[in-house]
Order: sequence, then structure tokens, then C-alpha cells
Amino acid sequence: MTLEQLRIFLAVVEHLHFTRAAEELYITQPAVSAAIQSLEKEYNLKLFHRVGRRVEITDAGKLLKTEVQKILDQVELTKRGLQELTSLQRGELRIGSSLTIGNYWLPERISEFKQQYPGITVNCILANAEEICEGAASGLFDLGLVTGEVKPDLRHCLEQQAVDSDRLQIIVGKTHSWYEQGVVRLTDLLQTAWVMREPGSGTQQMFEQALQNWGINSAQLNVVLVLNTSEMIKAVVENGVGAAAISEMMIQKELQLATCQPRGDGAHQIPLTPSA
Repeated sequence: MTLEQLRIFLAVVEHLHFTRAAEELYITQPAVSAAIQSLEKEYNLKLFHRVGRRVEITDAGKLLKTEVQKILDQVELTKRGLQELTSLQRGELRIGSSLTIGNYWLPERISEFKQQYPGITVNCILANAEEICEGAASGLFDLGLVTGEVKPDLRHCLEQQAVDSDRLQIIVGKTHSWYEQGVVRLTDLLQTAWVMREPGSGTQQMFEQALQNWGINSAQLNVVLVLNTSEMIKAVVENGVGAAAISEMMIQKELQLATCQPRGDGAHQIPLTPSA
């Protein structure tokens, strides 16, 4: 039984005439007869009685008509659904995002996407970069957004593309000794307490890479707190606990309001951004 046979069957039911059914479907009358004969032979049932040039539908034919209409209606709905997915009229987009991106970069992009494609449902889960990469590799997410590098053992099953850039700023609270300094030297990094993100965080990965580029082992730093959100780190540092490296996206408002300023530059100096 094929969809084409079922469409031919319904056309014959509608016209009770093989030739008129053929004309409607733009096929030959023998093709219509062959399709009906094939259905009758397959199920060993008569679907129509031939009465001269016209036909009458049998009880078996009436039963098949009801079921065939349901089948073809469902096929049409399925085709329409697939077409809507192709044209992005409806569907679901599953996004995994690292915390800073999800809180500061992604909301504006999701809003723009929803305005353009209102029928698409967007589901977003926030976690650290390592968890997002693993989720994207396993198919949990259609798209993963992270800072930093993808773990080497996942690179073979993920396609990567840079969509934007970010940089880290070192922040301290007003009570910190660095607050009024114009620059912070590399040797100063070993003389203060640090508040860090947890292993697996993209922010932490970026900071450790920067330290490595400066010839500093992160194990040399005096880490007094390890927290799993940069928001909490920012709040803790604002209240006078140590220094931290966080995304510049997180202090855009402070920078715009001039409540904190980047400081200094140079081969043996790094910018200092005191937090308000």
C-alpha cells in the first residue's frame, strides 16, 4: 500500500468513476484501474463493484475510505510541519551557555532572534564552560556558547566558530591597596589574596592562560575563595576580599559611569580595574 495508491483510491471514491478520477489526478485510466486492483489483490477484498461505466463502493471500501482520509490528513500535517521547520516558522532551539555569556551577552541576542522568529521556542541552560561543551558534544544542546578553549578530547566532535570577543579585567574593592595605583606589576600578583572561579570555568581558563603567558603558575597565587559564579566573585571583591579576574562585560555599567577605570599598560604591567 502506497500513498499514491491511497490518493487514487480517494479520487475514485469521490467521483465513483475511474476515468474522471484519472482526469483529476492527471494520470491514465489504466493507471487508476491498476492501483485499485493492486489494493484489492493485496487484501483480497473488493473495494468497488463495477456497474457499467460507474462503480459503487463496498463496505470494505467505506471502511478504507475513513482510515485513508486520516492517513492522508496526517501526512499533510507532517509535510506542513516540516516546511515550517525549514522556514523557521516553528521549532525548538536548545542553547547551552556559560554563565557570563548567558547573563550578559546572550539575552539581547535571544530577544533579537525571537523578534525575527517568534514561532521558535528557545530553551537555554547555563553552566560552566566544560559542562556546556560536554552537553553540546552529547547532543543535549543544539548550540553551545563558551569562553576559552574546548577541551582537546571534545574537539573532534564539535565544530567551533568565534562569534564575538571578550577580555578579562582585574578588579579590586575600594579598600584594596591597588585601588589608587596607576598600574599593577606582575610581581604584585603574588602579594594579594585572590578570589577565583571553579575549574572548568571559561573565565578561569582564560585567566590561567594569561598567567601562563606572563610566566606565572596559578598555583603560586594566594587563592582564598573559589566560587562558581562571577557575579558572586564581583560582590565579594566589592566588599573588600582580595582581587579577581572577571569578564569586562560584567563591569560595562561601572566603566560607563566612570565608577571604575582601566589603569596602565606595558610589558611588565597589567591593567587594573578597581570596582565601585
